[in-house]
Amino acid sequence: MPQNQNSYDPRSQQIAFLGLGSMGRPMACRLLAAGHRLTVWNRTPVHADELVEAGATRAATPFEAVAHADVVITMLSDPAAVLAVADAMIPGLRPGTTWIDTSTIGPDAVRALATRLPEGVTLLDAPVMGSVDRAASGELLILAGGDTTSVEGILGRLGTVTACGAPGAGAALKLVLINAVIGGVALIGETLTLAAALGLPQDLALHALGRGPLGQAAARATATGSHFTLALAAKDVALATAATKLPILEAVHQTLIDDPVLETADLAAVVRMPGTVG
Repeated sequence: MPQNQNSYDPRSQQIAFLGLGSMGRPMACRLLAAGHRLTVWNRTPVHADELVEAGATRAATPFEAVAHADVVITMLSDPAAVLAVADAMIPGLRPGTTWIDTSTIGPDAVRALATRLPEGVTLLDAPVMGSVDRAASGELLILAGGDTTSVEGILGRLGTVTACGAPGAGAALKLVLINAVIGGVALIGETLTLAAALGLPQDLALHALGRGPLGQAAARATATGSHFTLALAAKDVALATAATKLPILEAVHQTLIDDPVLETADLAAVVRMPGTVG
């Protein structure tokens, strides 16, 4: 039976949360604040300090983190990181455990993970749309591949679930949506370059763009409460261009990696980068 968010007992399931970066930490904080029993692990241990001080249990290794977990949540940077953690974690998974991967890794990596699972372990791909502000407020859009019935009470603390279909479908839809965002922001950057070349004030151009079909992209291009690095954006575009021929996104990818100094900057830095896409 689906879990009723109002009647669900957060202490009924032991959760292991692995990956406490800019997105994982506020997500884990929400679960802990809601009363969930939480064990946490991060490659850089200091990132777990805030959660441990608030009542979470620190694990020294991924194996230790998942050993007693009913539900495992991973939020890691890329396919290589998820696969590496999986190698250390999977031997500790028990039959009946549900593993929710919220990372953006694409459907191929999800399928590769599924082949490694021991019998009785369920993998859900549930990448999220939204940055650190929405992670902190529990307003993420969760794109779920697979049956989320047993973990609705947990996912409901993090955001709103969109059922995407079979395992892998959530990961696939995430690539579609995030590449639309990245491409849109890159296009805003290029149109502002054009506006400057034509002698138009940037404020005027942004105001007009914000009232048109690219309004959401313009808003993201000027957002200050988000943190989605150019390095992660480049990774997501690379996953998309590996799936099929996408000439425009290939040009966007080149723009994203042109200045390594900016790789830790937010995606909005695209509007300040010199040159054009293409």
